[in-house]
Amino acid sequence: MRETDLFEPVSLYLRDNGYSVNAEVEDCDVVATKNDDLIIIELKTSANLKLLIQATQRQAIVDSVYVAIPEPKNKRRFKDIQNLLKRLEIGLLIISEGILGVRVLKVLDPLPSVKRINSKKKYAIIKEISGRSKNYNIGGSAHVKLITAYRERAIYIATCLQELGPSSPKLLRDIGGGAKTQAILSNNYYGWFQKLSRGVYNITHEGNEELKLYPELSKQSKKVLVEQFT
Repeated sequence: MRETDLFEPVSLYLRDNGYSVNAEVEDCDVVATKNDDLIIIELKTSANLKLLIQATQRQAIVDSVYVAIPEPKNKRRFKDIQNLLKRLEIGLLIISEGILGVRVLKVLDPLPSVKRINSKKKYAIIKEISGRSKNYNIGGSAHVKLITAYRERAIYIATCLQELGPSSPKLLRDIGGGAKTQAILSNNYYGWFQKLSRGVYNITHEGNEELKLYPELSKQSKKVLVEQFT
């Protein structure tokens, strides 16, 4: 079982309990929100030192941090894991496979304690989630292009240029590109944009080709664009 295989059952469990779920947010595998409740879940195929380090680092961001792992076959080791997580005040979700399919069991809740929260990092997570239209990522992913709020916005702007042709940053901003339109065009991190003249940009060949990698977002962007003119 891979880390990415753990995401879907954990995501379904959280949604069934009323949470909105986003994956790969500011280096966190899973971030779930419900009203004012914000929790972080780190996924691993086993309880190891790397997982514990990640989980304790996340405690500086939010009060409630969980780890989610497949159920250990060694019962004694499982008990040792629980005792260690209790001491670290970290919650535990177990993913198990049986004849009825995959299920998620909450074994431990994070213990309440007074922690120093890094409000800057917490705000960065909240801001990133609010900037995404939905979750397009799989928790536990590695070496893949993640759909961040920035990438979503760049895809929308690139789609506008693809559909409308050369356009000004002001026009793109006014039809939904957002306040950072000029910065996205100028910085051109992905190599998707080309400045034709002062105040006029177009999409590059690379941009046209890479938009094909995001068919769902491109389709959604075209829908939003049409709505701007109706």
